[in-house]
Amino acid sequence: MTAWEPPSPRCAELLVAGVRRLMDRGDIFSAVDEAVLASAAPLAERDPALAEAMRATDRANILHWATSTLRDPGARVAPNVDSETLGLARDLVRRGLDRAGVDVYRAGQNVVWRHWMAVAFELTSDPEELRELLDVSARSIFTFVEETLAGINAQVDLEREQLTSGTHAERLATVNLLLEGAPIPEERASARLGYDLGRRHLAAILWAPPGAADEGELGTLAERLARAAGAPRALTVVVGASSLWMWCAASADPDPADLEAALAGVPAVRVAVGSVGAGVEGFRRAYLDALATQRLMHRARPAPRIARYGDVRAVALAAADEERALEFAARTLGDLAAADEQLRETLRVYLREECNATRAARALFAHRNTVLHRLQRAQALLPAPLAGRSVEVGLALDLARWLGVPQPAVTQRDAA
Repeated sequence: MTAWEPPSPRCAELLVAGVRRLMDRGDIFSAVDEAVLASAAPLAERDPALAEAMRATDRANILHWATSTLRDPGARVAPNVDSETLGLARDLVRRGLDRAGVDVYRAGQNVVWRHWMAVAFELTSDPEELRELLDVSARSIFTFVEETLAGINAQVDLEREQLTSGTHAERLATVNLLLEGAPIPEERASARLGYDLGRRHLAAILWAPPGAADEGELGTLAERLARAAGAPRALTVVVGASSLWMWCAASADPDPADLEAALAGVPAVRVAVGSVGAGVEGFRRAYLDALATQRLMHRARPAPRIARYGDVRAVALAAADEERALEFAARTLGDLAAADEQLRETLRVYLREECNATRAARALFAHRNTVLHRLQRAQALLPAPLAGRSVEVGLALDLARWLGVPQPAVTQRDAA
């Protein structure tokens, strides 16, 4: 190993100042996330749980390097191979990716280096100081990234060996074939999975932040969800360290209260429930609807813990053209789009409860007079009377809830 020479006292001083300035700006995290997720597309786009794990690992790696550099400026930074980082390796393997999937983090490294160079040129204009600072920091950053990736790749190899030696590989491969629409005979697929594909199916996706729940906990929750849906057992496929797909034989959506009860005691786990469908096509559609629900859950603020496709179907369909959906919401809601969230939520629940203020008050845990006052304020902000437009306004409110508050529409009067 090449000798690791310590930096000069002045360079060490500049390293500390640079790290503090880089962290104070805060935009480094979002910039790295954007680059890494763009490199991982389209997988990260269709798998929100994996994208969340990548963001968490981005942040952990940056903070690991920054903290180590502040503690001992210019010293070799140990690779970040903690449980969260190695958990990502497990996720990548279970999604069918090889070592190339890890290389997306080099895109993040490049972003960090560009931001760091900008900081370095702000810290000093002395050519010798700048030369040493860039040389020492380049060695530190690139060595840390290379050694961290080497640790992750070693875990990828281990996970692949374990995966291909067990029954999980066959189950995951069979499910992926079904989801991709491959012409695999129903009887053969049922035998491989130990699950009758000829029935009606309910699908769900369970996930948690990295390290918040293990495979055993997710599997136990999946069985609880199956029982809440009236099924004796669940078919489960582990797709990550903190993510699981499940199907169960069910004829109808489970009651929301039963879902909440099934998840009691494990607050970190979130669940996206799909639709109910029959046969192989129903198996596939149920999962795709659960995935559409999960994507919306990642967008919604506040983030819900449980959501059913039946509750977000209209939003999922409208969001296929998100730009036009948000434009529709902005024009329909007018000034209400930018008003207090409490007003929008009160009107949304009121419309959901078929314009019954008493039931809306009960659902909102508020006094009926309070609800009536909020409704009056909310309707005054709409660009047109609510009468005859309840369906449109209800959809616009749902879009604002799940996709984010739309920007106010620009009217001809505003443009004048």
